[in-house]
Amino acid sequence: MGYTKEDILRMAEEQDVEFIRMQFTDIFGQLKNVAITRSQLKKAVSNQIMVDGSSIEGFARINESDQYLYPDLDSWTVFPWRPQHGRVARLICNVYNPDGTPFAGDPRYVLKKEIDRAASMGYEFDVGPECEFFLFETDENGNTTTKTGDRAGYFDLAPLDHGSDTRREICLDLEKMGYEIEASHHEVAVGQHEIDFKYGPALSTADKIMTFKLAVKVVAQKNGLHATFMPKPLFGVNGSGMHINMSLYKDGRNVFYDENGDKRLSKEAYSFIAGILTHVKGLAALTNPLVNSYKRLVPGYEAPCYIAWSASNRSALIRIPAARGKATRVELRCPDPSANPYLALAGCLAAGLDGIKKGLTPPAEITSNIFAMTKAERKKHDIDALPASLKDAITALSEDQLLVDVLGGHCFSQYVAGKEKEWDDFRTSVSDWELKSYMNIY
Repeated sequence: MGYTKEDILRMAEEQDVEFIRMQFTDIFGQLKNVAITRSQLKKAVSNQIMVDGSSIEGFARINESDQYLYPDLDSWTVFPWRPQHGRVARLICNVYNPDGTPFAGDPRYVLKKEIDRAASMGYEFDVGPECEFFLFETDENGNTTTKTGDRAGYFDLAPLDHGSDTRREICLDLEKMGYEIEASHHEVAVGQHEIDFKYGPALSTADKIMTFKLAVKVVAQKNGLHATFMPKPLFGVNGSGMHINMSLYKDGRNVFYDENGDKRLSKEAYSFIAGILTHVKGLAALTNPLVNSYKRLVPGYEAPCYIAWSASNRSALIRIPAARGKATRVELRCPDPSANPYLALAGCLAAGLDGIKKGLTPPAEITSNIFAMTKAERKKHDIDALPASLKDAITALSEDQLLVDVLGGHCFSQYVAGKEKEWDDFRTSVSDWELKSYMNIY
C-alpha cells in the first residue's frame, strides 16, 4: 500500500476515527497497546509515542526503560466491531530505543532480521497458517466454563454447531479488515473451530495472526462466549494447532517446485525440510511455548509428536500437501496458536535456510502411520520424538546455537528465563489430579 503520514491523518478524519490503538507484541506473544486520541496522531506517525519498557515482561530493565513506538503505516486498520461513530483504528508498531536503533527484544524485529537474511540470499518467505480455537460458554457472572453447547464434529453444521454464527461474524469482520478467508469450519472436538486465511509474506502474516486472535476473542465475548487459543483445554479430545505452510520464492518463482524432481520437489525443498527437522527440537520451544502445549503433542489426537516427514502421511511432523507449481509448500504440523508468531516464523525460516545453506538431505520419507508403530519399529526407522515437556524444549533451544543467534542475546535470555519460571511454577504447583489421586489414599 505504501501509506504516508499524510495518508494516515487524512484517513483518520475521513473515516471518523477518534481513537487509535498503537499495538505491539511482547516476547511471550501477548498483544500490548497504547491508546491515543486523534489529536495525538500526528505525534504518533512521527514516532514520538513513548512507552515504559520496564513495565512489560521481557522488555527493558528499569534503568533503560524509555522506548518508542514506530508505527508501520501500512498496518492502518479500522476495527469493524467498534462503534461506527468516533471509530477505533490501530497501527502495528516496531519498538525502538531512544537513540533510534531497533529494540533487540522486539519480536517483530527478530522476524524482520531473518526476512532480511533470506532476502540477501534472494528469497522471499511466504506463510499460510491454519488457526484453531475453542469457543466455550460463560456463566451468569461472565466467567469462563468448559461447556461448549454443541455436539458437532468435523465439518458439521448448525444446529449441531452452536458456534457457527460467531464463526461467520468473525469471518465477515476479518474480511472488512482486508483478510481473504479461504475456509471456515467446525473442527474435530466439540466447541473447536478453524478459520484459514490466505498465505502472504511472513511479516504481514505474523501481524495478521495477532489481529486474528484479537478479533476472535472480541467477537466471541460480544456474543457471550469465550474464545481460547490454549493448545489443550480439554482432556480426552483433540487440542488446537496452528499448522504453518511455508514457501520460498525467488524472482516470483516458487523454489520448492521442480517439475523434474522426485515428487516434483526441488533440492531446495528437501534441504529446507532437512533444516527444519534438524532444528525442530529447539524450535519447539518457540512453536509450542506453554506447559500445556505438550499435552497436545501426544499420540492418539492427530497432533504430530514424532520427527519425520511425508508427502501424504498426516502422522508425520512435516507434510507436503499435494498441490504443486506456485502452491508447493512445506507444512509444519506441530505449532500451536499460543506461539508468538514472530518468533516461531523467524525460527522456522532460519532452520530451513540453514538446511539450504548446508545442502542438508532429509531422512527417508515415512509413509506408514507412525502412531501405530511400536517403539522398536520407530527405532528401526530412526524416528526421534519431539520434546515431551516445555522443560525439554527449553533445554533443546538453549543447545541450538542457530536459534540462540536468531533470538539474539536479550530476547533469548528473557524468553528462557520466563519459560523456566513457567515450568517451575507448574512443577511445584499441586493439581486437581494430584488431590483426587492421593488425598484420600495417603
